[in-house]
Formats: sequence, C-alpha cells, structure tokens
Amino acid sequence: MPVPLAPYPTPPAPYTQPANGAQSQLVCSGCRNLLLYPVGATSVCCAVCNAVTAVPPPGTEMAQLVCGGCHTLLMYIRGATSVQCSCCHTINLALEANQVAHVNCGNCRMLLMYQYGARSVKCAVCNFVTSVGASTSTTEQKFNI
Repeated sequence: MPVPLAPYPTPPAPYTQPANGAQSQLVCSGCRNLLLYPVGATSVCCAVCNAVTAVPPPGTEMAQLVCGGCHTLLMYIRGATSVQCSCCHTINLALEANQVAHVNCGNCRMLLMYQYGARSVKCAVCNFVTSVGASTSTTEQKFNI
C-alpha cells in the first residue's frame, strides 16, 4: 500500500520591513544565509554558523546577483564590475540594471540574460545562438533589476 505524502510545509510569510525602517539585511559571510539586523549595527553574528559579517557603511547601496557557478546569492556594493563568489570562487560579471536584457532562446524557449545591446546570445542549456539584433524584437525585453 503506498504511503501518502505529507503536504509541503507552508512557506514563511515574506519579510516586510517595519514602517520606521529599523532593520536591514545582508548575506552571511560564512553560510550565505540572509541576515536581518538593526540599522546602525556595525557587524552581525550569524545564529546558524556564528560567523561575524561586517555591515557596509550607511548610505552604501547594495545589489544582488546569483553566482553563475554554484547559484549562490551574492550581495555586493552597487557599481562593482565583477563579483567573486566566496563559495566556488567564480568571478561573475556584475552588470548595471540598464545594461541587462532578457530574451527567450530561439530553440528551447529558456529565458536568457545578456548584456543589453549584444547582437546574439548563446543558450547554456541547448547551445543555440539566438540573434537579438540592434532593434528590439517582440521577445527581447529590457529589465531594470
């Protein structure tokens, strides 16, 4: 007799920042978990791995990207041109929001991200090269991330 599967646990409600802006967030330098901390703190100790992560100075704009090597969420200071992953040491190109565009692969329809203005992009899944040209096609979309 088959064993019934237990329902998946309901995910926690998404975090909403208090109206007074009393908390901020950063990625733990040890285990890469997202840490919440009170505004004004200079460092945060992770409850999971006990690593101490320095808080960037106030007014520093942070950005995020997913590592192309191991798919870890990386946070970096906005304006950096590249970010090295602390897990797999892959150097990731950090594009500004106005330089990123998306297009669906002409073969497998996978959504691809590429530098805005490029003439073509090669799909990492099926290796098909999709032309995007200089003009905006119906499948090409420019995103502000």
